[in-house]
Amino acid sequence: MAWFRRGSSDVAASAEKRVRTEGLWEKCESCRQIIWKKDLDANLNVCPKCEYHFRMDSEGRLNMLFDGAEFSVFDDTLESTDPLKFTDTKPYAGRLRAAQENTGLKDAIVNAEGRLEGRAVIVSAMEYSFIGGSMGAVVGECITRAIEKGAKERKPVIVVSASGGARMMEGVVSLMQMAKISAALARLDDAKVPYISILTDPTTGGVTASYAMLGDLNIAEPGALIGFAGPRVIEQTIRQKLPEGFQRSEFLLEHGMVDAVVHRKQMKAYIARALEFMAVA
Repeated sequence: MAWFRRGSSDVAASAEKRVRTEGLWEKCESCRQIIWKKDLDANLNVCPKCEYHFRMDSEGRLNMLFDGAEFSVFDDTLESTDPLKFTDTKPYAGRLRAAQENTGLKDAIVNAEGRLEGRAVIVSAMEYSFIGGSMGAVVGECITRAIEKGAKERKPVIVVSASGGARMMEGVVSLMQMAKISAALARLDDAKVPYISILTDPTTGGVTASYAMLGDLNIAEPGALIGFAGPRVIEQTIRQKLPEGFQRSEFLLEHGMVDAVVHRKQMKAYIARALEFMAVA
């Protein structure tokens, strides 16, 4: 029966093979197909089989939108001071350090300026992998600064939202950012400078309740979860079964909550046409 047993060398070889191939493949959450990671990256993180949109990090967003993937980052040194010295299952300060080490960012936002189809623009891209893209004081301050810079320099502002909502570890300091950013957007509107909001999967909570829905043009990616409270919370509250696809991009477009649902491959060209329509030089 010895020939039925796997020797230690066989186990080692299997483990080595697994290590070599780990991270090289992705399984699509929609069609369940296995995709070569390089093919997925080359396709802007969109499944080549079924067009399912995988989540994308902030760097990928900026590379996708700016001409030649060339842009200048600003306000990237701001970081939270943990105003409440908050602790739940672990200290908030520890969560911040871990997120900073994992992402290489100070917080869940990147401000950048460059050109989109030749037009000077400012983009704030949220990073979902940083504590769920939650909106704390730093996110609020960075987006507000981007908006104010856009108003001063008369450059259109684009915010790419990917967030679970307000960062409750910062309490009311986090909630204040909703009003703060909304007030800055009102001043941008007074200055007649366009603001385009891109809603990606997921865009929920206080982000949806403020700047994500205040664009002159609100664009969603296909299949993105967009809403305030999650579907399960709503069902438990109203004690009713929600419609199929509730809080997904296509449902929201049908009910007038967003202006367009645009495939990631067409996003840059769509924004460029919108800016041309808005008479942005």
